[in-house]
Amino acid sequence: MTTIAPDIHGIRIFQSPGRVSRKALDAVDQLLLILPARPTAADYRKIPHGSKLKAVQRKHTAGSTPAFTTRLGNKKQTLVVAGTLSSDASAFEQLTLGRKLVAAATGQKPGSIGIAAVGFSADAQARIVNSVLAATLAAGFKLPSYKSKPTPSKIRSIRLLGLDSPLDTSRCEAEARGNNLARWLTAQPPNVLDARCYTDIIRGLAKQHGWQFKRFATKELTTLGAGAFLAVAQGNDNDSAGIVRLRYRPGLKTSKPDLSLVGKGIIFDTGGTNLKPFSSMLDMHGDMQGSAVALGTFLSISELQLPIAVDCWLALTENRTGPKAYKSQDVVTAANGKTIQIVHTDAEGRMALADALVLASREQPGIIFDFATLTGTCISAITTRYSGVFTNRAELHPHLKRIGRQCGERVWPFPIGKEFLEDLKSNTADLLQCSPKGFGDHILAASFLGEFIENDTPWVHMDLSAGDNEGGLAHIGSKFTGFGVRYTMSVILDEHLFKATL
Repeated sequence: MTTIAPDIHGIRIFQSPGRVSRKALDAVDQLLLILPARPTAADYRKIPHGSKLKAVQRKHTAGSTPAFTTRLGNKKQTLVVAGTLSSDASAFEQLTLGRKLVAAATGQKPGSIGIAAVGFSADAQARIVNSVLAATLAAGFKLPSYKSKPTPSKIRSIRLLGLDSPLDTSRCEAEARGNNLARWLTAQPPNVLDARCYTDIIRGLAKQHGWQFKRFATKELTTLGAGAFLAVAQGNDNDSAGIVRLRYRPGLKTSKPDLSLVGKGIIFDTGGTNLKPFSSMLDMHGDMQGSAVALGTFLSISELQLPIAVDCWLALTENRTGPKAYKSQDVVTAANGKTIQIVHTDAEGRMALADALVLASREQPGIIFDFATLTGTCISAITTRYSGVFTNRAELHPHLKRIGRQCGERVWPFPIGKEFLEDLKSNTADLLQCSPKGFGDHILAASFLGEFIENDTPWVHMDLSAGDNEGGLAHIGSKFTGFGVRYTMSVILDEHLFKATL
């Protein structure tokens, strides 16, 4: 197939600050209306047709989502889809309400979507509208479809109504473009998005956005001694595997990175010689989601033109079966010289990431964030509603949890360290790839990865257990959630980490 490219252009957003007018409502096909948990008569008076809406709400069960739906008697017969929120609703609750409301609205041929929140303080109103906007931008994005009859675009425009003051939507739009890119890549069929196609897409994005691009092919990786990555790649029937490095430099081109993003890009994971069963292999085209999240975050940073230097490292390969595929009891040497005894070929993600982390940390970044759909035990521990986070700076644990609460992409920290490496002792090599016993593998995998961080670089590993959730999660309505883009942007923009430069 020919090379494809994502259409990440955003939906047009208009704003009509001040009191919601009948004229503003006449411009929208659907209105997402957010009210307090117990709306007052005064709240309804702030909306045209308020008395009718109040009467409709009384006929519906309290606490349901949507709280009610009805049509206005205007020219467009505007569909009103209403929801209620308590004044102390969390970011996750706000985003989830947004997803549910827009899903109810877009089921009926949407065109222009209006968003209005009434009855809240100015700050709360801005947060709620921003959350619902994020959900609407996600719902309006067209994911890959290969049906013979193309599906039409759902949403043409978004109108923000009744805000006390205009809302700066640049961050929300940039995060949406990053998340949409991550989901678009992850949803591609594996015969379309192979390693060559993926690399071509990245190269095209780099040219479009002015990023520095370099691909380390297998020959160069052999010279660098990246035997952990190459062990996984050797099962491929071609030379398409490689590690891609992107650089975003708003200042000096030679400056060290403030941040390095590293992503696991296993294009398709058969499990290798230790072949996966059918149910476990079915969605393994999504095993490159970590790289997609890293790339999506990188795009969001670039779109906002943030004044920080960022590197992005993407480890792209398949994990295949075949006569050349690596196998249990092989011993390979990683780029930092450490030897690894292979235990299970389906633990390939940590192998590909190990060398990428060595290369990333040698650039001496301020901090590294890596993303990977790495272990089933993380899902067993916290379900697919949270993602796991691990770090070589234990003092970051409360910060990492707080960031998740504040942005709505929730995480849970786990410990790592030398004590867990006791389970990865090898009589043959420096390290076992994983423990044959299997339990606590998310902790052992992260502890393993920590052995490939050089220069004592601060590092956070995200095991994307929430990257794949049936029915969507928070503001995202698709199975693949792109979890991590919004979170990492919150790390950059809302935490102390880059406060000195932003």
